[in-house]
Amino acid sequence: MAEVFIGFGSNLGDRLNNIRQALQMLNDHPKISVAKVSPLYETEPVEMKSSHKFLNGVAKIQTVLLPLKLASFLNEVEEKLGRPQNEKGQKLDRTLDLDILFYNDLIFSVPGLTVPHPQAHRRKFVLLPMLEIAPDFEHPYHKVRLNEMLASLNSSEKIKACPNSTISL
Repeated sequence: MAEVFIGFGSNLGDRLNNIRQALQMLNDHPKISVAKVSPLYETEPVEMKSSHKFLNGVAKIQTVLLPLKLASFLNEVEEKLGRPQNEKGQKLDRTLDLDILFYNDLIFSVPGLTVPHPQAHRRKFVLLPMLEIAPDFEHPYHKVRLNEMLASLNSSEKIKACPNSTISL
């Protein structure tokens, strides 16, 4: 059984409901179990221009799906919740974004998927929620704990915790 961290975000429509539905769809899959979900954070868009703030968080899942099969299922969930498939990878407003951040301690890259996520260690909206559910996690490539990465991060990201934002399934 693989331990996988999934980053999620939404900045269009009912953001909270989009995220709830996505996490429920993950948990309903017979080969995926959602083990933990971080509190949510509201963030300004990063590397894109938009007036719509994101809700972001991280889910820890357990699965027997291999990385490419899992990525394919995440794309299906995004599409079912309103994100056109042809927009994947583009810096556009979106009802839902799901990314594999870490898959066990694997390090690999194939067309369409890089694990660990190549930007995970540079984003507060990944590091803060990850620390909430996996405080002792060490980045498999950089061999540095996430709290150390966050402390050394030079970022102008605007991010704030959303009180009472725990999602339970």
